[in-house]
Amino acid sequence: MPLTRSLSMTSLSGLPLWDEEDLPVDDLLLFEVAWEVTNKVGGIYTVIQTKAKITVDEWGENLFMMGPYYEHNFNTQVEQCEPPNPAIKKAMGALIDNGCLVYFGRWLIEGSPYVILFDTGSAAWNLDRWKGDLWDTCGIGLPAHDREANDSLLFGSMVAWFFKELTDELGDSPNVLAHFHEWQVGAGLILCRSRKIPLATIFTTHATLLGRYICAGNVDFYNNLDKFNIDQEAGERQIYHRYCLERAAVHCAHVFTTVSHITAVEANHMLHRKPDVVTPNGLNIKKFSAMHEFQNLHSTNKGQIQEFIRGHFYGHLDFNLEKTLFFFIAGRYEFSNKGVDIFLESLSRLNYLLRVHKNDVTVVVFFIMPAKTNNFNVETLKGQAVRKQLWDTAHTVKDKFGKRLYEALLKGDIPDMNTILDRDDFTIMKRAIYATQRHTLPPVTTHNMLDDTSDPILANVRRIGLFNARTDRVKIVFHPEFLSSTSPLLPMDYEEFVRGCHLGVFPSYYEPWGYTPGECTVMGIPSVTTNLSGFGCFMEEHVSDPTAYGIYIVDRRFRSADDSCNQLTQFMFGFCQQSRRQRIIQRNRTERLSDLLDWRYLGRFYMHARSLALSRAFPDKFKMEPLAPPQTEGFRYPRPGSVPPSPSASVHSTPHHSDEEDDEEPYDEDEEAERDRQNIKAPFTLGATPEGKKTHPGESAN
Repeated sequence: MPLTRSLSMTSLSGLPLWDEEDLPVDDLLLFEVAWEVTNKVGGIYTVIQTKAKITVDEWGENLFMMGPYYEHNFNTQVEQCEPPNPAIKKAMGALIDNGCLVYFGRWLIEGSPYVILFDTGSAAWNLDRWKGDLWDTCGIGLPAHDREANDSLLFGSMVAWFFKELTDELGDSPNVLAHFHEWQVGAGLILCRSRKIPLATIFTTHATLLGRYICAGNVDFYNNLDKFNIDQEAGERQIYHRYCLERAAVHCAHVFTTVSHITAVEANHMLHRKPDVVTPNGLNIKKFSAMHEFQNLHSTNKGQIQEFIRGHFYGHLDFNLEKTLFFFIAGRYEFSNKGVDIFLESLSRLNYLLRVHKNDVTVVVFFIMPAKTNNFNVETLKGQAVRKQLWDTAHTVKDKFGKRLYEALLKGDIPDMNTILDRDDFTIMKRAIYATQRHTLPPVTTHNMLDDTSDPILANVRRIGLFNARTDRVKIVFHPEFLSSTSPLLPMDYEEFVRGCHLGVFPSYYEPWGYTPGECTVMGIPSVTTNLSGFGCFMEEHVSDPTAYGIYIVDRRFRSADDSCNQLTQFMFGFCQQSRRQRIIQRNRTERLSDLLDWRYLGRFYMHARSLALSRAFPDKFKMEPLAPPQTEGFRYPRPGSVPPSPSASVHSTPHHSDEEDDEEPYDEDEEAERDRQNIKAPFTLGATPEGKKTHPGESAN
């Protein structure tokens, strides 16, 4: 589902279109091959799904996506149909006639691309023979116990077989371009190249296998890239065969790409090939028709979160919800890689600072990370029931009060407020108040954890002592399930929840891209990221002062863990010191950056990679000037010139609200947006503008 953003005043429409020769797509067939096609496993699914619309707009009926067949996914996400291309139908028939099932249809997402799905189970009888072929071809052996690697070989062998049948049928025209994502489909690329099948190939790594494994072990990875014995590290982790598949695919591809500059550095050391193109990940951004609708959505969804807080903290609700900020972290439960370790330590320090400064701001922090549970926590469910009962009681008394007041006014009397409520009403209210009393602290987790003694988050909560006590200014809610609008606890979808929060915190150590802060940005929610995430590096490169736009970048590469904790603590403490008005201004700025993350602009890097692959595979038919990878130097959002987003340059040193802000410098959002539009330059220049071509407004030739 596309994320929505506002239109007009908060849009920076100065981003130029890429003026490059279009590929002759009518004479080409594009295949995108990924394990996540119709199969949600991780972040690559988001990349494939959100990019589909702009790719279909460019390639039309000549785009086909390829992935594994799973019956449930096929029945719920795919509309089965006949292949429109006779060559594809014949190639599929060749596999089906030999007992290997292949399915065709339209994927029911935006753009409705064609999909070709291969049933690896139906081809399992070929596994030993295909393992022998792989060994004879490139000397890579796969162990019997690694089912994922075996499935990847089955899938890759079927894909290579399909391409052989297809290219034999097509001949020289149209030419075939295949884009492979990640090591799970790498075997298909290796076999295509070893069998000299005439097609252009691209391989994209979204994260190196070995990098993810090494970082999970609390190693100073990025500062020691040149010191690792790669073969030894892979062997010790028993993934040497997977590493070989990944590295072979990288070196066999005509074009090698990765998703960020930090991952490009990593891939150069881990896989021994420098990426030809960096292809940043984007989002499908749908614009609102109303100007500031995203601010209204923030207010509405914040109200829903406040209702949950009223129930969860019943009996301990001695803090002002209007001065309560909601922070969150979400994603896979990778304690070190996702930076949960330094986040918890920073929360402990933030709690200390807020208490020492006698700050009246309370911070409620949500951890949305799936873990093993057996059910909802009874105390948490009771809290929501108590809240609902109190709400019903208040409405009952209110209705009685309103009726008696109405009748008294009809008679021309001013009622005595001491007698308008009778004794029964007071009894009902007292019973409701007594029901809200509790003798235990509000629970840290909303579910019963299967192994709470060894759970990393809960173990560290015990270490730092944040148990949601009355004296704590930082409260913790660990929700070990992904959010759902059908939940009896917090009935919100993830997008609604994000819009209701004030700050997303993602201090990851290993994050090749990082969709979570990007999603925050397009929804106008400030976020914390790091200079070791692809998103953080991208923002550092394109925004002159990311902090002013609500993108806080923690230095985890050149600072010690303790210094990074202190920096994160200061970011969060500074955010707590902002007034409500300053937060509104900052959200406007944050949302303005969403143009940078739109696939309509980032998709051009994929276009460049395709052109480069075709020129290398078919040099006689496709010519391309020797260009460097797409350069982004020379484009930086200017620092906004209005009210500073944090109180560092303000006369106030403690939180204050809009009714106290009359002395602040006036802020005109229309004027600021116009200033940014005038300062904008070409963001993604693929070299000098060819002679005779026009430049778009605001575009400069680098």
